[in-house]
Amino acid sequence: MIGTVFRSDDVSAEHRFDYWRELTLRAIAPSDMSSEHAADFWARQRLLELGPVLVWPTSHLSTRFRRTEKMVRQSDPEMYHLSLVLGGGLSLDHAGRSDGYGPRDIWVSDTARPYDVRPLVGSSRHHVITGVGVDFPKVLLPLPPDRVRELLGRRLSGREGMGALLTGFLTGLDRESDSLEPSDAPRLGTVLLDLLSAWFAQALEAEDALPPETRQRALAMRIQAFIRQNLHDPALTPPVIAAAHHISVSYLHRLFQKHSTGETVAARIRSQRIEGAHRDLADPALNSTPIHTIAARWGILRASDFTRAFRGAYGLSPNEYRVQAQSAREPE
Repeated sequence: MIGTVFRSDDVSAEHRFDYWRELTLRAIAPSDMSSEHAADFWARQRLLELGPVLVWPTSHLSTRFRRTEKMVRQSDPEMYHLSLVLGGGLSLDHAGRSDGYGPRDIWVSDTARPYDVRPLVGSSRHHVITGVGVDFPKVLLPLPPDRVRELLGRRLSGREGMGALLTGFLTGLDRESDSLEPSDAPRLGTVLLDLLSAWFAQALEAEDALPPETRQRALAMRIQAFIRQNLHDPALTPPVIAAAHHISVSYLHRLFQKHSTGETVAARIRSQRIEGAHRDLADPALNSTPIHTIAARWGILRASDFTRAFRGAYGLSPNEYRVQAQSAREPE
């Protein structure tokens, strides 16, 4: 596992908010944190240190975060902060802008400027905020600060394009963090910085300002996400993928070879389809679904192709595996 976890239930009620505030302020720029629920607070938070990048998935009762001009003068860690809202609603005053943010909205702030984050007006008294915060040094973003300034305080979308890819990566980090090793952290930090850089550049229409290596890695991640989203389509092939990303098939293969785990494009499609069918065959809710229907859901239309690939991956036919999975669930 990487990172540390805070659960307010592990702390006595009178100390929960202060403990959580202290933990949070160790990680982010100094701010004044207050909550009308301080006497009976609830929070779940994880701190993931990915090299120079800090990621903190969090769920907590409504809280106000206020960074004043005086705090800025006293201490500026020269960081950018990104907030992805997943549940609940918040308002932000920052860099001359004021706006509200709901699920899958993103904002960017600068520690060199004051901000005021608070629950949206009209929120219920026990309003739970869920989201992911990201803090990283400004110097690591390969874009001019005067351009980045255009994004500060704007409501940006995590629902489509690079924003959706960034959302998926951040939520996946939280979901998989228990299985990650400390040695994974620097690599994940590099991947996240590439995603952030590509997302910022797309929002600013400044992709040409990114280093070629960053553009390549971001494109490779977009392609891998495209493959995952279209595994159900039997027509998903390297030419289709290349055309969707406006690159040649030969460049797709070179890119994949450089930025994947050694699989070819076709092998990646096949292995992910078989993995998906493997999960479905073990799902008790799908016991009555014919095996050929499950295969077709994952874009494999020929029963012989499915059986051969499945046996090659797992050493059993699809039917043998389903029977084995059902037997393992039956009480003795």
